[in-house]
Amino acid sequence: MENFCVRDIVNATNGRLLCGDENTAIINFATNSGKSEPGLMFAPIVGERVDGHKYIANAFECGASGTLTQNEAAVADIIDRWKSTGEAVKPMILVDDSVKAMQLTAREYESRLSLDKVGVTGSVGKTTTKEMIACALSGGLKVYKTAGNANSQVGVPVTIMNIKPDDEAAVIEMGMSEEGEMKRLAALLTLDAAVMTNIGVSHIEQLGSQENILAEKWHITDALKDGGFIFLNGDDVLLRERARLCKESHDEVFGAEDTRRLTVYTFGHAEDCDYRAENIVTDGDGISFDAVHAGERLHVKLSVLGDHNVNNALVALAVAQHFGVDIQSAADELKGYTGVAMRQHVTKKDGITYIDDSYNASPDSMKAGLNVLCQMPASYRVAVLADMLELGENTKEYHRLVGEYAGKSKVDELVLYGELAKNIGYGAEQYIKNIRHFDTLDEIKSYLKNSLKPGTAVLFKGSRGMRLNEAADGILEA
Repeated sequence: MENFCVRDIVNATNGRLLCGDENTAIINFATNSGKSEPGLMFAPIVGERVDGHKYIANAFECGASGTLTQNEAAVADIIDRWKSTGEAVKPMILVDDSVKAMQLTAREYESRLSLDKVGVTGSVGKTTTKEMIACALSGGLKVYKTAGNANSQVGVPVTIMNIKPDDEAAVIEMGMSEEGEMKRLAALLTLDAAVMTNIGVSHIEQLGSQENILAEKWHITDALKDGGFIFLNGDDVLLRERARLCKESHDEVFGAEDTRRLTVYTFGHAEDCDYRAENIVTDGDGISFDAVHAGERLHVKLSVLGDHNVNNALVALAVAQHFGVDIQSAADELKGYTGVAMRQHVTKKDGITYIDDSYNASPDSMKAGLNVLCQMPASYRVAVLADMLELGENTKEYHRLVGEYAGKSKVDELVLYGELAKNIGYGAEQYIKNIRHFDTLDEIKSYLKNSLKPGTAVLFKGSRGMRLNEAADGILEA
């Protein structure tokens, strides 16, 4: 934040300044006391196990310029000490809830900004799509984007407050895992465009069905201003149907009381997608295709593999075009995109190709990772797969189907980790002879170090909680 101070936060949150100078400049919030520094206001998060108020003193020791508090008594001793020792008194703001206070502050700051904003959500591929959209937009605009995957109730406000007044476009990743979360995020900002990558089964354990997941994610459109654009993956069954409904009857989807003029576009491989890919060619250096829209054709070359990245590039080009960026310049920028750490990040060492896609996993992203593995020029392909978490009552079947998919692909060997991953083996055993299951990451590292040979391509893929990246890092750092 620029030109923002404690007084602005007090007004935005309807809080009460307990002490300190209301004119103290604040540039953002910190929720980790150890990362507090001058210009940051500490926000103590009260969780089920940890109360952030116990770290307020440490935040000030690290240089924080101020703090929020939900508990006036929790900071009384600090204030008394400052007064008794003559130390400089720093601002403390009493609020009802630290997270909500961050969100209200972000909303106030966002209302002062003037730039194009696109929100990105979906079950799989949000971060990669966000990165590719930002890449394409950089062909003509100064772009701010969400750092990493900070797409939560805390991450989105922090992202908003990091936008500078001279930024010309912002790409904001927006995630949810429970009912109500997307609606709260959508209330924080106004969007010029919204992108939905797909509707899978991630978080189905909490939301119950893919239809419920779509209903929750659809709240991203609440943030769209009049004249905004919605970009939907036309290869996804649920989103394809939603696009059809939007185009046929605005009132059926949004309600007759909603008078916004919103335009819906689809992107994908299907012939009737508004932005579609044709003539897809894969080689060892990446993938190329023709992007077709409104009778115009543009040849695009990417330095990453996977048909899903074709869709990511299509929507990146679509957003860039609608934000006024020359589409050829956008395509030129996309050619330089090489991926994100732990998301199909390719490293070559000693004649072996390693694909670290270990950040997270769902059935759809597992299949996408396997597709990339099978597109790699290699004499032998190994898939190291771990449990997919939070998939609800059908989790074993989801794992079995991934195994069947791997078996019907060009995978030569499966290395499995985790109890649920055993079901991947059951689905693949009629197709793949070499299937091994290990109980520890150290066993996987030891096995791969001793068995991998030049000409091999190996994929690491599993849910973040399985820490499969440690196996990948252990081998590459050896």
